[in-house]
Amino acid sequence: MPELTLDPVDYQNPVDYQPDAKGPLEGVRVLDLGRLAAGGHCGLVLADLGADVVKVERPKVGDEMRGMGRAALSPYWVVYNRNKRSLALDLKSEEGRALLLEILPQFDVLAENFRPGTLESLGIGPDALLARHPGLVVTRLSGWGQTGPYASRPGFGTLAEAVSGYMLRNGYADRPPVPAPTALADMVAGLYGACATVAAVLHARGGGPGQVVDVSLFEPITSIMGPDALLDQLGRLPVRGEGTRASSVKGIFECADGLWIALSAGTDSIVQRVFEALGMGDFADDRRFATYDDRLEHREEINAIIGAWVRQHSRDEALAHFHRHGVTAGPLYAVADARRDPHFQARKVFVDLPGRPGEPERVAMHNIVPHMSATPRGSGGRRRCSARTPPTCCARPGSRTSGSRHC
Repeated sequence: MPELTLDPVDYQNPVDYQPDAKGPLEGVRVLDLGRLAAGGHCGLVLADLGADVVKVERPKVGDEMRGMGRAALSPYWVVYNRNKRSLALDLKSEEGRALLLEILPQFDVLAENFRPGTLESLGIGPDALLARHPGLVVTRLSGWGQTGPYASRPGFGTLAEAVSGYMLRNGYADRPPVPAPTALADMVAGLYGACATVAAVLHARGGGPGQVVDVSLFEPITSIMGPDALLDQLGRLPVRGEGTRASSVKGIFECADGLWIALSAGTDSIVQRVFEALGMGDFADDRRFATYDDRLEHREEINAIIGAWVRQHSRDEALAHFHRHGVTAGPLYAVADARRDPHFQARKVFVDLPGRPGEPERVAMHNIVPHMSATPRGSGGRRRCSARTPPTCCARPGSRTSGSRHC
């Protein structure tokens, strides 16, 4: 494997792992059978907030994400599995399934994202799990959900983006639809799964029964399309290339130095500021631009005017000018730009955590979200839940390695 290096000058926020850090979900214990992005992200959110998440992996082989990388370090493994502990169980063996049922009462949650019917075929479906532990929350993430005519189909995030309406809306009218550049559907499903899991745990701890939380990939991303169903009913759904109609004046504009800015004016007052910044305050009286609907109809004309002005100025000049006029505009960043931005640094958006042998001295990743005022973290910010190391190996029940000493 090629050796990975990272110039220490790039370490903007070096912090150390804090294995004993606590968070608002302290005392919530999760047996995490989740895999890949959706399952990994659901467990990550719970772990970042302080839950004790024990990731179940295949003996000797481990999780698929451990091998997702072109070098010794798998970025996906390190990020999605921070703050978790590891446990090796062969769920295809009778011994492994017996061990899972043996330790199950120690946990509040069992999370999984196998294809529907997989746990049932192994004899450890929700009925068996809830019979063993009636207060258990069983969180199930899958492509199409546990019910319905598509339930048994395999599914990944790209398919969810495709059927949700997202992909047909994304891109340009004269080009093919564009999928998201990240695992968007998986991330959204993981967030919904984590939120619903916490709600179900609160219900159980309030005296309610355990239950199954059923989260598909396609429903969460459909929900973030906002009012699209109603817009379609009204015949006003934007087509690909039109973007959102939440803001009548918005766009991405190239500056004189080849850099880019984004501008969005979501209210009449900010639209007026845009025109004033361009020296065209009387445009607000132009009947083409007087109302929200007028501006939507003539948005290309407005963007052409803004674009012509922006192309005459560098990015810094354009942004400074717009900011003086109270216009909501900002730069287009690559992640390297974001890491060096003083606001990102002040908010500690990224952290540089210690690497392991064969890895860079420190590994960069996003920090825990959100900031919480009553749970300050040890690194000087306002998050109590601090980063803990991802597991290095899969430990057997009872082992004191890889943090699985509680099993």
